Amino acid sequence: MTAPRRTGTESSTTRAFLLDITERIMREEGYAGVSSRSVAKRAGVTPALIHYYFPTLDDLFLALFRRGAERNLERHERVLSSPQPLRELWELMTEPTRSALLTEFMALANHRKSIRDEIAEYSKRSRRQQTELLASGMAQYGPGLAEIPAPALIFLMGAVSRAFVAEDALGISDGHAEVRALVERLLAQAAPAEPAVEKP
Repeated sequence: MTAPRRTGTESSTTRAFLLDITERIMREEGYAGVSSRSVAKRAGVTPALIHYYFPTLDDLFLALFRRGAERNLERHERVLSSPQPLRELWELMTEPTRSALLTEFMALANHRKSIRDEIAEYSKRSRRQQTELLASGMAQYGPGLAEIPAPALIFLMGAVSRAFVAEDALGISDGHAEVRALVERLLAQAAPAEPAVEKP
């Protein structure tokens, strides 16, 4: 019977460093630029070390995605518990580096089933979390915005942020500034009223 292959521990600083390098390559070159050799070269190590921590390329991609997913879920909880959850969520969703990396993973998912299944599970979990947290804070907004279902707002913001990334990659920016200005105006108009301060 063949003994299980030994791999590096998840808490290893070397493992975290290799994930940082992989993320950097994905941001700069896209997922197609990631290989055990490219990561090893950028990190200044041998490909064998990459395989020690990540036996397959799918293992490397999954580890990077899971790390980012957990960080995003933590950030969602913080921003959606803030005094202005809609504005904070919009700024998070349209953060260029975050959106670009997620778009790369979604493109990668078309070619790797393990990645596709992981992204689908994360997306469902993330949307449930966002919906629950946002729904609990929507009452503070004025008529009109507060009447829009939280799932619809989350879907629209996510769709717009992905469209920004996809069109930016093609050099298309027509309408982007206008959409951002429109959203900013709506958020400003719908901002929760500051709590009244009682005069002494």
